[in-house]
Amino acid sequence: MAYDEGLAHRLGDALGALPGISTRKMFGSLVFLWNGNMLVGVLGEDVIARVGPQAQQDALSRPGTRVFDFTGRPMNGWVVVSGEAVSEDEALDEWIARCRDFVAALPPK
Repeated sequence: MAYDEGLAHRLGDALGALPGISTRKMFGSLVFLWNGNMLVGVLGEDVIARVGPQAQQDALSRPGTRVFDFTGRPMNGWVVVSGEAVSEDEALDEWIARCRDFVAALPPK
């Protein structure tokens, strides 16, 4: 599955000034890592967001979200956010902030 390069570019721009950001292509998607830990990604036209297990239910209550079950098994601590729900930069920035809140507490890899 190809990923939305425009959305990937927007994510890259939003994360560009953050030290320790890198990218990797995985599973037909593009993921952004922060200090070696997966942070967010682009899968098709959607964002995959690593919010952590404790914040997952709250994240799923937001419009345009669903469980991330890429392999047929739900991934704990991850949600998929529709591209429409992050069409505005402010909304994309809010999701990035949610992900950063969780990933910032993880040890670097």
